[in-house]
Amino acid sequence: MATPTDVGLNPVTTFALVGVLGVGAQWLAWRLNLPAIVLMLAAGLVVGPMLGILNPAAALGDLLQPMVAIAVAIILFEGGLTLNFKSLTDAAVGVKRLVLVGAPIGWLASASVLHYVGGLSWATSAVFGGIMIVTGPTVISPLLRQARLKRRPAALLQWEAIVNDPTGALAAVLALEVVLVWQASASAQEAIVELAVGIALAVIAGVVAGWGIVQSFKQGWVPEYMKVPVLFVTVLGAFASTDAVLHESGLLTVTIMGVWIANSKLPSHAEMHRFKEHATILLVSGVFILLASNMTRETLTSLNWQTLATVLAVILIARPVTVLASLAFSNVPWAERLLVAFTGPRGVVLVAVAGLFGDRLVQAGISDAAQVSPLAFALVAGTVVLHGFTLKPLARLLGLTASSSPGVLIVGGNRWTVELGKALTKLDLPVMISDPNRSHLRDARGAGLRVYTGDILSEGAEHRLDLMPYQTVIAATDNDAYNTLVATDLAPEFGRENVFQLARETSDSERYALPPKLGGRAIGAGETFLEVQNRMWDGWEIRSTTLSDEFTLEDWREKNPEGILLADIGPKGTLRILGPDSEPKEASDTRLVAMVPMKEHRAKAEGQA
Repeated sequence: MATPTDVGLNPVTTFALVGVLGVGAQWLAWRLNLPAIVLMLAAGLVVGPMLGILNPAAALGDLLQPMVAIAVAIILFEGGLTLNFKSLTDAAVGVKRLVLVGAPIGWLASASVLHYVGGLSWATSAVFGGIMIVTGPTVISPLLRQARLKRRPAALLQWEAIVNDPTGALAAVLALEVVLVWQASASAQEAIVELAVGIALAVIAGVVAGWGIVQSFKQGWVPEYMKVPVLFVTVLGAFASTDAVLHESGLLTVTIMGVWIANSKLPSHAEMHRFKEHATILLVSGVFILLASNMTRETLTSLNWQTLATVLAVILIARPVTVLASLAFSNVPWAERLLVAFTGPRGVVLVAVAGLFGDRLVQAGISDAAQVSPLAFALVAGTVVLHGFTLKPLARLLGLTASSSPGVLIVGGNRWTVELGKALTKLDLPVMISDPNRSHLRDARGAGLRVYTGDILSEGAEHRLDLMPYQTVIAATDNDAYNTLVATDLAPEFGRENVFQLARETSDSERYALPPKLGGRAIGAGETFLEVQNRMWDGWEIRSTTLSDEFTLEDWREKNPEGILLADIGPKGTLRILGPDSEPKEASDTRLVAMVPMKEHRAKAEGQA
């Protein structure tokens, strides 16, 4: 094992650099609206093989592979926490086919490409082909976040990635055991028994661990402040115990554990998922930086035309054949079939498992297995870059993006929200008004606005309502407490900077003032529900105006001295809700949405006449 004195960076500096590069790449991708995975991959290659600043294998030594394995286990567990069966709805048939039919077809198709195009032996192709079933939840999640797909195609890609991740690893284990038995002329019966026992143990351990967590949390056996630590060590314990029996079976254990918890109606599930989601962002960033920077120049220079041909064959032949054959004669629309068929990015698990199994095959006397690691990296890099830049345009071409312009979810059906919704809809922004009371939505339906009758915080809304087209939330019911509840609950999902509510009646009093973590931001002049409703009854209207070189913001203010600005929309269609302390953009082609007292304007015009 290398010591810190043998390398330029010690382990602490390595961790710090990986964290800065990973989170920095995620933030830069958000600012530039670029695929985060591509930037993380580029950052790792630059500081690793290109500049030689970071060498994880030397700095971390034998700890590198266990760290990556634990990170992947936590990522898969977090993915399992998102797999609530109620969220499948109409995507259930497609997911079952992609997992039950697609996995074996994908294994055969990938192995055939590796053998006939990549020139690998059948033994190596069989093992590597099993790993290639994996489409990578570490890659899919950031891509879905950036592409903003509709609910069903997003569910297909997400479920396939998370469920097939341990499935692909176990398929590779099966193939590896068969190859090693064949090479060593050992007992095939012993290998089959070992594999069956390992998989059975992984399934049982996942169910038991998930059931134990659910029961202990529901019965109050674990205090609130210890729930996340207990969950964390349980995941690590379940992964390590089963992985010690059969390599990579721990991935199946933690995935099943996550799915069990996700479908148990655990009250603290949302808080746990948010924490694990934040941890996963850090882990995905770190793992990609580590694996990319761990590549050597020799590995990169060993890639040739045959490697390129293999990667292209996997993307253009093996993946489409697998998906189209799996979804044949199903109710999945052709547009969604094509999107899934040409979206198959590979991620961390592929690189990690391929490197490990490649070494074991080489030790068993299969020399061409040395090509597995560089080929795995080429496949990951190629698919990440390709799908990172093509998923969103392809989805838009097929009509599967949620919306070209981020919309507004308005909670509360009343005159003010209907007028605001009509004004935003005229500006080509998606708008939906939600209210539990059907009669409150009568005017919204009459205005042609999209409505949802029900509680926006209900389980039905969570699993069946597609909220992807909406980026901003405005809570504007006549119930201040409910507005605060909606804003507080939806803030982690939409971002606190995108959640607004009408002012509370008692918010000016210190006795009733709420801490900043509760509620949303103020909108307009910071008025209450009663104040905005009174303005509407007094003849105020909500209208939009486009600024230009001839009609500036100063001209608008002069024409509407009492007007209250509510939002502005930039030339690129970006919506920004304005509050009491916000100033609108003054650029040309900016569109303003404001409340103006139309009765006064008419009276002035009549007086001048």
